[in-house]
Formats: sequence, structure tokens, C-alpha cells
Amino acid sequence: MRKLIEFGCGDETLVGTLDDAAGTTGLLIVSGGNEIRIGAHRGMAQLAERVARADHPVLRYDRRGIGDSTGDNGGFESSATDIAAAAQAFRETGVERIIAYGNCDAATALAFFHAQAGIDGLVLANPWTVETVDEMPPAAAIRSHYAAKLRDPKEWLRAARGGVNIAKLAKGLARISKSAPQADTSLAGRLAAALGDAQVPVTILLANGDNTAIAFADAFKEPAFDAARAKVKIDQLDSDNHSFASTADKDWLFEKVLEAIR
Repeated sequence: MRKLIEFGCGDETLVGTLDDAAGTTGLLIVSGGNEIRIGAHRGMAQLAERVARADHPVLRYDRRGIGDSTGDNGGFESSATDIAAAAQAFRETGVERIIAYGNCDAATALAFFHAQAGIDGLVLANPWTVETVDEMPPAAAIRSHYAAKLRDPKEWLRAARGGVNIAKLAKGLARISKSAPQADTSLAGRLAAALGDAQVPVTILLANGDNTAIAFADAFKEPAFDAARAKVKIDQLDSDNHSFASTADKDWLFEKVLEAIR
């Protein structure tokens, strides 16, 4: 049964949707970006329904300043209190064990803040590692894009005929040349430390053609992630869809989430 719930977060009120079920292990869904709890393409609402039908309760919520919740939107870096409040409200419904799922910057937020919320396991999709400095894609995604083009004979023919945007090419190459190893104080460096310190099971899901996933996979090769690589499980999907929007992508996501819950 699906119902709306409200719970406190400091001086504000968060609104959530609870899909009730008989099980005592539940799924907490944390929305990425500025999305409301329904998710892109209704994906989070549909995932919640499927997981609840498999006998596991699911809680989704809007963080402060988003959707139906009150307060100011401080972004994912300020969402520790929201995650902890949602986990506590979930436990008060009778849930004994909580697995949390988040996509993009919600995945990164969960890596940072799960311990203080007492969360028992993580499913992190396409974690956000990009320091936003302009509107260009991440350097790793640009490299992947150009590598694919260089392997395609049709692209060489197009270049010979003048079909390549030289200005765009130059801008992309300049972005690649500025790419540097991740420092400990960078977003990727902090994520590496959080994953390396995690004391709960962590599954990372990557849509391997998605720019955000490509950037994470590139950062994950760095020495900073050595401890994390020894701990986390990585599953990859041959898809470029960041939000797992297609039917096949949604089926894959559901199976991976259910596997982590069980």
C-alpha cells in the first residue's frame, strides 16, 4: 500500500512516499540533483512499486527545499541531515534493516553520509565525481567520445571532407589537457576516502555509456581508490542512459537493487 508520510528535519518538514510491505528490510531511495521523489521518467516511483511487490518496504522523500518539503535547497553536499531524518522515519515504520539507493549526486551523498544515518548497505548508481567548472562534459567522457570516433573510418572520411567542427574539437582537447589526478580535497578524492572507509556492503552500478559513469570509472582507476576497489562491487550495464529509463534498463536496475536487499 502506498501512502504519504511527513517527518521532521531540524525545523523543517520533509514529505515522503511509503510503499508498505511485509518485510523488515527496506529500501530508502534518495533522489539525485533537484529531482522530486518520483524520479526521472517516474523511475523511482516505479522502482519502489516493484520492490514493494517483492515484499520489501520502500521510502522515497523530497529533501529540504525540493518538491513538497519545506526549507532551503542546499544541494547534495548539505543533505546529511535529510538522509538521517529519512532513515529514522523509515525505522519508525517497523523497518529493521535499511539499504539505500541513489543515482548521480545522491549516490555520492549516500557514500558521504550513510554512516551517521545508520544505513546498512548501499547501492550507488553513476556516482557524481565531477568538479563543475564549465558546460563541457567531463574530460574522461570527452576522451571516450574521441576514442570511439578515431576507431570509426567514417569519421576519418568526414574529417577529410571538412565535416569536423574545429573549434569544438580544440575546446575538447583543451579540456582533456587540463585533466589532472584527483587530489584528496577534490570531490572524487573525498568519494574515494568515503568508499574506502565504508563499513557496509557497497554495490556501484554504472551505465557505461553515460558521461557521469565514464567520469567515475576514470577516477576509480586512480590510486586514491585503492582501498575502495578492494571493498566495493561494480556492476556495469551496456547503456548510455543516466536514469535507466528504458524498460530493459529498469529491469536490470530492479534486479540489482533486489540482489543487494536480499
